[in-house]
Amino acid sequence: MRAYVVRRFLLMIPTLGIVTVIVFLLVRFIPGDVIDMMMAQMSEQSGMGAELTEEYLREAMGLDQPMHVQYGRWLGVWPQETGEVSGIFQGDLGESLWKNESIVQEIIQRLPVSLELGVIALLTAWIIAIPIGVYSAIRQDTWGDYVGRTIAILAISLPSFWIGTMVIVYPSIWWGWTPSLEYIPIVRDLGVNLVQFMIPGFIMGMVMSGTTMRMTRTMMLEVLRQDYIRTAWAKGLKERTIIVRHAMKNALIPVITIAGMMLPFLISGTVIIEQIFCLPGIGRLMFEALTQRDYPVISGINLVLATVVLLMNLLVDVTYAWLDPRVQYQ
Repeated sequence: MRAYVVRRFLLMIPTLGIVTVIVFLLVRFIPGDVIDMMMAQMSEQSGMGAELTEEYLREAMGLDQPMHVQYGRWLGVWPQETGEVSGIFQGDLGESLWKNESIVQEIIQRLPVSLELGVIALLTAWIIAIPIGVYSAIRQDTWGDYVGRTIAILAISLPSFWIGTMVIVYPSIWWGWTPSLEYIPIVRDLGVNLVQFMIPGFIMGMVMSGTTMRMTRTMMLEVLRQDYIRTAWAKGLKERTIIVRHAMKNALIPVITIAGMMLPFLISGTVIIEQIFCLPGIGRLMFEALTQRDYPVISGINLVLATVVLLMNLLVDVTYAWLDPRVQYQ
């Protein structure tokens, strides 16, 4: 197992290298230019000379350099104009073009918000999906099974951004009530903070539960047809014992895979949900950076998220061996 984990970590290095190239280049292909946006804003505020200011801004931000020089400086293998070497390899993701603030510090400040939202969404998805999926399997082709399958299809079909918008719009029209759109930190008021996160977390969890629900039902049906389950029935064991102790553990292995695959969806979902509910998390930071064409912020966040996805995939693979002793990583 140790050799397998080390090998996977070593494979992450070239993978992240490819990610850095893709992320660095793709953000430059976004229509619009950050300098043009800054020029328009400065022109509205002070009417400064456009030509001189544009040249100054490009030089000050290093955007006048060739693409390979900018990439090398971002990685930390090419010296800055001051002669200092600083970049990803030194643990520095750079600074925002608009705020001149450290991207690492910005991510650290906003990470607890996205983490709390993601944990609530995942717990909600599992609490909804696993019981309903198991019940649909053990009561196959009954009314309970039909209701469970309908819930799963609805959860897959309804987009989270639409539900979030409806939750804000219609209650305000019908009852004059809207969810709190002012972020309250957990250290200030735990109760208000949890209530504020429950609605967006439940919406994301409900949407994510559909796939897990269907996978749980499918795998439970497959496991319940195995010979060792028939043997357990023949021994006269109680249904609860057979389901919980013998069937669920094996059936949950593919469900764990789905949980790992949900992480990119969870990340993309937070970008929209955090914007709708005014939560100052990483998703909202990404949305603001995309709007402002803040290249270092976009690249830094994508690199961090790609690293998290790779680590989660490794964690999912290692979890297989715990759930099923037959799985060996040699």
